[in-house]
This record gives sequence, C-alpha cells and structure tokens, in this order.
Amino acid sequence: MQLLSLPFSSLATLTLAVAPVFGLPYIPKRTPSVPVKRDPWLALDTDFPDPAFLKASNGKWYAFGTIGNGLRMQVAESDNFSNWTSLNKSPMPKVAEWEQPNTILAMAPDVIQRADGKYVMYYSSPTKRDENRQCVGTGIANDPSGPYEPSDEPFACPFDQGGAIDASGFQDIDGTRYVTYKVNGNTIGKGECGNSIPPLKPTPLMLQKVREDGITPVGKPIQMIDRATSDNDGPLVEAPYIFHHAGTYFLFYSTHCYNSDQYDLRYATAANVTGPWQKDNAQLLKPGQYGLKSPGGASLRSLSKTLLGDGSLFPDGMLFHGWCHDKTERCMYAAKVRFFGNRVVVV
Repeated sequence: MQLLSLPFSSLATLTLAVAPVFGLPYIPKRTPSVPVKRDPWLALDTDFPDPAFLKASNGKWYAFGTIGNGLRMQVAESDNFSNWTSLNKSPMPKVAEWEQPNTILAMAPDVIQRADGKYVMYYSSPTKRDENRQCVGTGIANDPSGPYEPSDEPFACPFDQGGAIDASGFQDIDGTRYVTYKVNGNTIGKGECGNSIPPLKPTPLMLQKVREDGITPVGKPIQMIDRATSDNDGPLVEAPYIFHHAGTYFLFYSTHCYNSDQYDLRYATAANVTGPWQKDNAQLLKPGQYGLKSPGGASLRSLSKTLLGDGSLFPDGMLFHGWCHDKTERCMYAAKVRFFGNRVVVV
C-alpha cells in the first residue's frame, strides 16, 4: 500500500437480516442475544492506514498500521474486535540496518505468531540504497504490541523491479507458512501512481514459502496475479492478503491508486495456495458503498466462533482503511464477512 489515510461517519448497527444476494442462501431474520454490529463501521477515528490484525495468546486483538499520528508504525488493541483503542506507541521504534538511516517511514505492517510463541512482524520501509524504493523487512518480539527487534537484512528486496511492499503472513492448513507481498513496479514508472504512462511496469503479487520461523525463505517466490488493463485494475494491484475458507483460498487485494477515487477492494480465488488464481473482478468494497471513500488495504481473521442467540456463528472479521477527515487521513474501518463457496459477502 502507499502512504496517507480516509473519511466517514460511524455507521449504525442494524437488526440482523440478510436477504438473498446474487443468488446466495437466504438467512432468516433473527434477534440475537449478543449484540452484533452490521455493515462496516468506523473502528478508529484517526489516521491508521493499512491495518492488519491478529488475536494474541493473551486473548486480545491487536491491529497494526502504517506511519501516522507522529509514530513510525502504530498499534491498537481490542477485547472484542468491535471497539478499538490506539496504544499511542510504535511497535517497532528501531530502524533496521538496511533501512534509510533515521527514517520515520514504515508502512503496511502485518504480524503472525509462531509456534514458539514469538511474534513476527512484516513491514515496508525505504532502503539505505535509495530512499524512493522500499523493501520488506521483518522483526521479532515476545509481546504482540512490541517492541519488535528488526532483522539486519530485508526479507524481500527486488530492487531493480522497484522494490517490495505490503507483506503479510499466511499459514496453510497443513502448517506450511508463506509470505505474500507486492513487487512495487510503479515506483519506477511514470504517471498516476508511477504507472499510467507506457511502458507500464508490472506490479505482481508474489508468494514466498518460508520456514516455521516465518523469516527464512524456502525456494523462490511465485507470482499469483498482476495488474491487467482488461480487468480495469488501473496502474497497479497491491495489498495482498490470503484467507482460507472451506477448501477455497481467497486472495484479497486493492486496485488503482490509493489516493484516487477508484481505489477499491477485490479478491481472487484458488483451490491451492500456489494457484492458479482466478480473479473475480467484483468489488467487495467500492467507493461510495456504505458511504466509504476509497476503501482498501484489507486483512481478515477468523473471529471467535461465538454462538448467536439462534445458534448461528459470528462471521469472520475484516479491517481496512478509507479516507476520512476531508480526505486528509485514512481511518480504520471494521466489517464482518461471510463466505458462500467462492464468493464473499459483507454482512
């Protein structure tokens, strides 16, 4: 993803009712004993771009965001996924050896927890070699909120292709770990977001297998998808995030330039994490929907499968950003989604 942040007012909680959508199964109206927010809602009314999150071993949810509010990176916590509070600290205050010295710019963090209990952060930052090209770095911490100790070398740095950003971790159902990221080709192009004037540069989303430590690559990365004029992706695709549900792999990503009115959230599907991936091209979240402005940069997690009053389960959770405060910041929004085969629906 890129810099900056989104607008919107908090959306109302709706009574539970999901009508048929695109031929999807009808879910009857019900009144659950546990209050459930409906439709995307404003989760953090402050600059908190590119949110990614996880549930830590202490039972709390932690969200991580791009530079904002005077912090190199940001972290927030929640007891219930619905209500979030910024911890007002940077989870990684230290700059790595490979980064631009004393840089305050660190973006699109994601965190996973390893089997040994330690937490691994993936993030993007300008390189010492060229401040205009970023690469993906890693850091390790004992506490989910940090501080994370950065690794001396970057995890992914295809420098000649424009660098790399937007890394996120994924653990497959067999326990194998992967990291996905974007090759940032639009940093070496021309025009809108650096890639609207020919010759256009590739901005592929890559998949890298890693060892259990979440850091050591195994083999070479493989390409999942890239921008395509025929798919109306604009100058790029970015912000990859993989989620598995009932035998189908979903690759969530954003298209167009982050500061344009066309920025949106889409997904591709596959029967195997290594592909082939098929773009749906439907906009899961698009500008103007629910009053959102340029929604994107999403991450998903399974919620705590708590039973509602009628015995049904909570949906899965999603965090994303959108412009707010007269398009001067990107606030963090939350939503709940349900999966129907190879389709995703915001509920």
